[in-house]
Amino acid sequence: MAEVQYFTADDGCRIAYRFDGPEEAPVLLLSNSLGTTMEMWAPQMATFTQRFRVLRYDSRGHGQSDTPAGAYSMDRLGRDAVLLLDAVGVARADFCGLSKGGMVGQWLGVRAPERIGNLILANTSAYMGPPSGWQNRIEGVLRDGMTPLAEASIARWFTPAFPSREPEAVAPIREMLLGCDPSGYAGCCAAIRDMDLRPTASLIALPTLVIAGRQDPSTSVEDGRWLADAVRQGQLAVVDAAHLSNVEASSEFCAAVLGFL
Repeated sequence: MAEVQYFTADDGCRIAYRFDGPEEAPVLLLSNSLGTTMEMWAPQMATFTQRFRVLRYDSRGHGQSDTPAGAYSMDRLGRDAVLLLDAVGVARADFCGLSKGGMVGQWLGVRAPERIGNLILANTSAYMGPPSGWQNRIEGVLRDGMTPLAEASIARWFTPAFPSREPEAVAPIREMLLGCDPSGYAGCCAAIRDMDLRPTASLIALPTLVIAGRQDPSTSVEDGRWLADAVRQGQLAVVDAAHLSNVEASSEFCAAVLGFL
């Protein structure tokens, strides 16, 4: 079993990461959603590590990574991903990110395309307004902690019947949310609040797969279609799931990713 390792970003933030899979295989970098950790990718690991050396990390403010004070930006989160590749000596990797991780992927596609081979953007959007909604969420989590947010997120991230049908799949996600540092969650909320990647989407020239959940209330199929049409080499795959499609529709998700790669 691979162990979690750490590197220190240029601002002193220590970020946790781990490798899984054959050392000689091409690298696939995975980026987590808001409120989760690198362990959100557990449903994919057995499949992905057959073909890839999988590199996962905890976003700043999440999991075993440090939680610097204050608001973060999408530039900051994107630079963290580039610095991780630098730290582990990987010149170029395929990338798959979900939700916030997909926003990091959009940033990389514009700002660091030389570091990315193929780009997979799952259950994400180029813009998630209005900013006031994110500001309210920031104030709420700093006041009330993660418990109210965790239950609301579970309700939004999965179709209504899934948590009772597959409690063992949902339990780790709930634990990740409850364990998230409220200030780290708020810091990443600020990055989404201040983000509008729509004007630069057409600059993404990498081969791009956008995965959307048919029943996703957070980032809709329409959001995914817009993104797939906006980038220069985009295609859309729709899976039967809500927001955390890699958990709810793991087989479909894996098939879409591996088929594309």
